[in-house]
Amino acid sequence: MVYFSDIGLAAALIQKKETPTDIDLKTTFFVQQFLVVSLIILVFLFSPLITSHYSLSNDGKILLYALSLSLLFSSLKSIPSVLLERKLEFVKLVFPQILEQVVYSVVLVVFAMKGLGLTSFTIAVIARGIVGLIAIYLVQPWKPGIAFSKKTLLGLFKFGVPYQINTFLATFKDDGMTLVLGSILGPAGVGILAFAQKIARLPLTFFMDTVTIVTFPAFSRMQGAKGDLERSVTRSIFFICFLVFPSLVGIVIIAPILVRIIPRYNQWVPALIPLVFVSINFVFAAATTQLTNLLNAIGRIKNTFYLMIMWTVLTWLFVPTLAYKFGVVGASVGYALVGASSIIAIAVARKYVNFSITDSMLKPGIAALVMGLILLIVKAFLPTTLISAGILFVLGIAIYGGSMLSIVGISLIEDAKRGFKTLLNRAS
Repeated sequence: MVYFSDIGLAAALIQKKETPTDIDLKTTFFVQQFLVVSLIILVFLFSPLITSHYSLSNDGKILLYALSLSLLFSSLKSIPSVLLERKLEFVKLVFPQILEQVVYSVVLVVFAMKGLGLTSFTIAVIARGIVGLIAIYLVQPWKPGIAFSKKTLLGLFKFGVPYQINTFLATFKDDGMTLVLGSILGPAGVGILAFAQKIARLPLTFFMDTVTIVTFPAFSRMQGAKGDLERSVTRSIFFICFLVFPSLVGIVIIAPILVRIIPRYNQWVPALIPLVFVSINFVFAAATTQLTNLLNAIGRIKNTFYLMIMWTVLTWLFVPTLAYKFGVVGASVGYALVGASSIIAIAVARKYVNFSITDSMLKPGIAALVMGLILLIVKAFLPTTLISAGILFVLGIAIYGGSMLSIVGISLIEDAKRGFKTLLNRAS
């Protein structure tokens, strides 16, 4: 439901070069509420069918209604959230989110301990929605209103609809493929592949996702300053690659030790080879996700749309075919091949913003490769113990740090740190 409750209008407001007018905000607010209320009505109308199909109890049915209502709370927060993102005030933006999660967890545990069972989730969902709604309007006051401007809506649709289609394609590409692989690999095979993907994605979750959330509105504010935009793109990609590349190499090298010494982790030994190929996919993702973010920010949403179509087609072509022939390893190789196609995204992005590939990607890549080769040699002489994993971890940090200093130099590292810190100020 979330994918159809916004149709990209909030993102269109964030990306909009000019400051949104009151009519822009209220038109977006009105359309969002109309969509959300329509979806909630559909849930209520089809609730008997949903309840019957999934064999939901009465408490489960009430939870379904509560989750639908939470979608309304979320949509009511959209305009204050947009205003905060445009001003790059992420400290204020994250405060309601933290408060929501704390309230949800506390309420859920307290009522579950009192024996309310599934109803605990219903109460927690409602409490989370109400608290988050109040908090966001306290940190970013905005007077809700209803307006409708056809001109405004058409302007936002030009960006918002393709943006939301891209989001849907990404879901179809990833989650839809999981369903297909289930029939090819079976539950065990899907579990092994999912484990490899989950472990390999940890560096992106910790480092990349946070940066991309910040840089989309920041790059949007820099649309008219080409020089600042080029430097900021280079520095942001460098920052991501600087952290993600060695993390992925380290995971691939240390994981075989950990799965053998952690109790009950021997079952994940078959995931080690898929982990290597999945990590290759995420190496490319670390470099190119920021570029699709950039293309969206400067209004080149059609380019992102074509790239997403390419990745979707390649995923559905390579992954199931190779999975059918070579099992889990074949599926992981398919993901690696799809990731390699991201070179096209680099070429497309450089047509609009002439960022430095050498400074942003190649230098961290070379340093990570040096680190990996040395660690593999050292690992061959170490026993399979937790101490060995610790030695490799510390040694990897030292080798990578030394390699970066010799390749990049202290001055560029300091410049990258300063540039990333001032990125928000420049954007505003």
